[in-house]
Amino acid sequence: MNAVVVDGLTHRFGEVTALDDVSFEVAESEIFGLIGPDGAGKTTLMRLLAGLLTPNGGQIELGGVDVLADPEAAKQKLGYLSQVFSLYGDLTIGENLDFVVEMFQEDRAVAAEAKQRLLEMTDLARFVDRQAGRLSGGMKQKLGLSCALIHRPQVLLLDEPTTGVDPLSRRDFWRLLADLPGQGVTIVLSSPYMDEAARCDRLALIDHGRLLATGTADELAARVKGTMLEVVSRDLPAVSAALAGAAELLGETTFGDALHVRWDGPDAEAAVLARLQAAGVAVQEVIEIEAGLEDAFVELVSTGGAS
Repeated sequence: MNAVVVDGLTHRFGEVTALDDVSFEVAESEIFGLIGPDGAGKTTLMRLLAGLLTPNGGQIELGGVDVLADPEAAKQKLGYLSQVFSLYGDLTIGENLDFVVEMFQEDRAVAAEAKQRLLEMTDLARFVDRQAGRLSGGMKQKLGLSCALIHRPQVLLLDEPTTGVDPLSRRDFWRLLADLPGQGVTIVLSSPYMDEAARCDRLALIDHGRLLATGTADELAARVKGTMLEVVSRDLPAVSAALAGAAELLGETTFGDALHVRWDGPDAEAAVLARLQAAGVAVQEVIEIEAGLEDAFVELVSTGGAS
C-alpha cells in the first residue's frame, strides 16, 4: 500500500509555475528523497504535501486521506519539519513537546510515554529543561524531529533537515531516521547532499517544477550515458579545452581536482589520454569509473531528464 500518492500536482505563484503536473507514489515505511537544484520546487512540494498551500491542480493522498478534501484528518497523519527552526525559543525542550501534545489533543498518558521515548532516542533527556533558543543547530533539529513524531504520524515530511548542521549531528540525525521505517513511519525528505540522498530507498529528481526521474540511486546512476572517466590534472581548464569539440564528448563536470568526462566511443581511456597528450596537457591519471548519483544529477538536470 502507498502512504503518499501525488497525482498531477500543479502550483503557480502568479505567472510562475512552481510545480508542473508532478506525479509519484511513496510506499509505506519507505524513505523517499527529493533532490534538485535550488529553486527546483522541492520546498513548494513539501508545503503542498503538508497542506500549507493549496495547489492549482492535482490530488494528494496521505495515509489514504485526501489532503484537499479533508486537510484536518490529513494533518493528524503527518509530521512536518521545515528548513527553518520554528519552535518556541523561550520554551524548554519539555515545554515545546508538551505544547505539541496539547495542539494535537493527544492522550496524556500515551503522550508522556512517547515524550520520554523520544527524549531518550534523541539523547535530549538530560537537556529537557534547557530553553530551545539556547540549543545547538543539531539539537534544535532533534527537538524538531521529536515534536514532529510525538503524535505518532504515519508520514514524516522533512524539508532539508540537516542544512547548516555539522557532520557529526548529521550522522546522528540520520541514525534516528534509519530506525523510523521499522516503526511504520514513511519519510519524505528533501536534501541538497548527495550522500544523504543515496541513503534513501528511492529518489525523485525535480527541476524547474518538473519531475525529471524517479528510482533508486543506482537506477538513476545507470541512466548516465557513455563511459565515465576521471581525469586528474593540475590544470583542469586545459583538460577541458583540449577535449572541447570532440565528437565523442558527451559532457564533463569538475569534482575537486578531477574532471568527470562522459565519452561515447571505443577505448575511452586511451582515446582521451591520446587527445590530451597531443594537446600537451599533463595529467596524473585517466581512469574509468562508475557513474555516481551526483553524475546522474548533473546529466539529468542538464538534459531535462532526457538521458
